Amino acid sequence: MSRKPGHSSRRYADGGGRSNYLTIGLVVGALLIVCYWYSGSGGFGSSKSIVSRVEGDLSCSADVLQAIPVLKKAYGDSVRKVLHVGPDTCSVITSLLKEEETEAFGVEPYDIEDADGACKSLVRKGLVRVADIKFPLPYKSKSFNLVVVTDALDYLSPKYLNKTLPDLARISADGMVVFAGLPGQRKVKNAEVSKFGRPAKFRSSSWWVRFFVQTNLEENSAAIKKFEQAAAKNSFKPSCQIFHLKSLN
Repeated sequence: MSRKPGHSSRRYADGGGRSNYLTIGLVVGALLIVCYWYSGSGGFGSSKSIVSRVEGDLSCSADVLQAIPVLKKAYGDSVRKVLHVGPDTCSVITSLLKEEETEAFGVEPYDIEDADGACKSLVRKGLVRVADIKFPLPYKSKSFNLVVVTDALDYLSPKYLNKTLPDLARISADGMVVFAGLPGQRKVKNAEVSKFGRPAKFRSSSWWVRFFVQTNLEENSAAIKKFEQAAAKNSFKPSCQIFHLKSLN
């Protein structure tokens, strides 16, 4: 009795289907591996995390990093010796140190226990100092050509601003640049209040101008004009307010 061929065609079809599923699975797996590699090695995943960290936690840090070439054009030789004051100062100092003929120092107003090894190395080398800016900084008058302040002033009440801002102007020889947040710029996070002691208060430009007058600080009109011209050429559009002040005589 002869054996029937049965469903040979169906068996071949089932085998081909399993093969196709296996191929698709391998392709998907490879794509997942590539995505994971990019996210951990500076690809699109890491850039997203950097933007989130800068924009979410430190409102003006991204502006300062982008403004370095503009500051050099506007202030020229005054960028020879710079003091940066504010959170994330290690990142700013690291970028400034890459510029030719530029000495850079930083003041971190808050705790850096969670900072990475590179930041702690800058502290050990004396390039970054952890200090409470509500009190006078241990620098002689005109110790730095330019003082750049970001974010830190937004966490101070007028009681302390009255002392802190003139002191920062005192240690600058050629001027001071203040980056301040815009009102309604972002929501305050609980973790932020825990770290800085109080939520940031973003003040209007008119408030700052009145404050400068009350504390005998004069805006630097020449620097403002040069900075705006350089910003236009570099297509730099800040998300924060930027004020240029003269040093105290």
